[in-house]
Amino acid sequence: MSDEFPYLSEQERIRFPNPGVGSYDGIVATGANLSPGVLLSAYEQGIFPWFSEGDPLLWWSPDPRFILLPSELHVPRRVARRLRTGEYRLSFDTAFSDVIQQCSEVPRPGQDGTWITSDMIDGYIRLHELGFAHSVEAWRGSELAGGLYGVSLGRVFFGESMFAAQADASKVAFVSLVRYLSLLGFELIDCQVYTEHLDRFGAREIPRTEFLSVLGQALSSHATLRGNWGSEARLSPRPST
Repeated sequence: MSDEFPYLSEQERIRFPNPGVGSYDGIVATGANLSPGVLLSAYEQGIFPWFSEGDPLLWWSPDPRFILLPSELHVPRRVARRLRTGEYRLSFDTAFSDVIQQCSEVPRPGQDGTWITSDMIDGYIRLHELGFAHSVEAWRGSELAGGLYGVSLGRVFFGESMFAAQADASKVAFVSLVRYLSLLGFELIDCQVYTEHLDRFGAREIPRTEFLSVLGQALSSHATLRGNWGSEARLSPRPST
């Protein structure tokens, strides 16, 4: 895919190379851009962007795929205790820009920099403004203690990143999100690639072919809950036009 690629609105779509036959390490394509139509096209086809500052834009469809089914959520005892005590106040979509910025600044083991580049931040903030990207925030008083963000289409939530400035804040946010998505009838949470962190919560690897099949069903059978999730009035299903 050429780097000289047009900006696509949220109504426009492109066809990526077959995500079921990506390279050994899962790379499907390079180039294009992070405009809304390109990002939404990728997620709908089981593909996500992942690259570092200064590198070409890389699009991935790894095999196996790391996923969590809401019904299989496991809550560690310490996290359950923090949830019961109400140690953190939780919110949806009230500080998306702050969450993604904090995620970009979290040191990662074995990484010198971050894969959440300035272009990525701009692209996902635009998706948030359009009602497709969402954040969950955990607060202690007026301080943002942790959170996470991702993209929602149909009844699939595509998790992108999380951060914790205070103990277990991102874990509390994650469990709260999964429980909320379960109430809304979500069928799949895409965790992309294996992490020991999410393994503790019940996430597991499945073959890429199975992921693409489950994804297609979850996208085709439900409308996208588009809008600001911080307002209950905005949560009625409506087409993602």
